[in-house]
Amino acid sequence: MKPLVSILIPAYNSELWISEAINSALRQTWPRTEIVVVDDGSTDRTLWVAGKFSKKGVIVASQPNQGASVARNKAFSLCHGDYIQWLDADDALAPDKIAMQMAFAEKSGNKRLLLSSTWGRFLYRVKRAEFRPTALWEDLPPVEWLLRKMSQNIWMQPGTWLVSRELSEAAGPWDERLSFDDDGEYFCRVLLKSQGVKFIPDAKTYYRVSGPSSLSNVNSKKKIESAWLSVQKHTQYLRRLEESPRTRQACLLHLQTWLPALEPMPDLVRELHELAKALGGAPSQIASWDPLGPLRWKFAWMKPLFGERFAYWAQSFLPRFKESTVRIWERTMFQLEKLTPS
Repeated sequence: MKPLVSILIPAYNSELWISEAINSALRQTWPRTEIVVVDDGSTDRTLWVAGKFSKKGVIVASQPNQGASVARNKAFSLCHGDYIQWLDADDALAPDKIAMQMAFAEKSGNKRLLLSSTWGRFLYRVKRAEFRPTALWEDLPPVEWLLRKMSQNIWMQPGTWLVSRELSEAAGPWDERLSFDDDGEYFCRVLLKSQGVKFIPDAKTYYRVSGPSSLSNVNSKKKIESAWLSVQKHTQYLRRLEESPRTRQACLLHLQTWLPALEPMPDLVRELHELAKALGGAPSQIASWDPLGPLRWKFAWMKPLFGERFAYWAQSFLPRFKESTVRIWERTMFQLEKLTPS
């Protein structure tokens, strides 16, 4: 009998998208799957929409609002799979995503390998997803994977991973203290217990870019504190794998990346500088954040013609205007396609 794969979907106020996520799970070509949805106290119709899939065998549970990590831990407690596929309620999987990864898993027989896939960003239409390879899109040992992630500020979307139950249980539950970068911290622990990452290039995951209201934006005290805890954990995990000049440098680069997010809380900034000093970092390596940043070449030519103030305004405003325009266009096309008979 083929191994059972559990597709676990935590959901909060996702009524617009959760049908697409569940349908992508139902369309998987791997012959043995189960789907578990846990609604985290949504105030919209997420639970009602998910409940309509119960007749197709989808397990739907609910809980008072306690956060994504609590919902994920509950979903894991309800599942029975030999392998675990995490899927956010606004994302989607290609139909053969799991099958391609499981083909390798069965061939290798090594349940301590962490399987990853490609992933593409999209706004409203999955077919418009853009795939942008990074240095993590290859087979890597744990220390090299984490070193690249931290030094280059790159990451893998949660849906890319396929994890054996053995490896999931070795890593332990999701950290319920975290409301931001909970997936980054969790998969670091999975990585530590693994024998490395196996990248399956033809498997695909689709990540919806949700916009300013996304959980991925650090816009509250709780999220800032969560981000700082995750940063500290990342530093501990990498140094646990290897204590060397190159890993300390990667940790310093990681601290520099996250400094802007901590700026609203001076106490955390001081803690960051203390950690940087302990890592051997010079003050110039963890400099105070300049909210303007350098003028990029696309806007530097405006400075002699229109002045520095206008050039910085353009650098701040025009990308946001472009993003907003693209989002409006994509949403309009998405709605038109829904109204047009196929």
